[in-house]
Amino acid sequence: MKVILKDNIKGVGKKDEIINASDGYARNFLFPKNLAVEANAENLSKLKAKQESNAFKKSQEKEEAKKIAQKLENMILKIEVRAGENGKVFGGVSSKEIAESLKKEYNIDVDKKKINLKEAIKQLGVQTVEIKLFEGVIAKLKVHVIGI
Repeated sequence: MKVILKDNIKGVGKKDEIINASDGYARNFLFPKNLAVEANAENLSKLKAKQESNAFKKSQEKEEAKKIAQKLENMILKIEVRAGENGKVFGGVSSKEIAESLKKEYNIDVDKKKINLKEAIKQLGVQTVEIKLFEGVIAKLKVHVIGI
């Protein structure tokens, strides 16, 4: 019997996947626990519509990410920090500080986990930081660290 899974089931399949399950397994386990529905014409058309909707949303999000990436490529983010005489920064500039500065100065909301920073910036000057905005969309932001 062909069924459409409503949830990820370990060893069986992933959500929205069409699998071949034995009749007893489907009727006695999957259907009563609401983990699957029968793969009839109505449910298959619902699944197809859902997948098309998800693909459209994903393409919209990717376009939005490309627009944000274009903005980020053309800007220089200035961050003021306390620094010593030889240009060493006390502490360092972390991805959290970069995300907060972007939000405060340019009203661009970027998750700090998406900022690719191996370690905190500890030198004054201009550094290039990669930000992964979406699958396949990576922006390069110039961060100018200024000592005060």
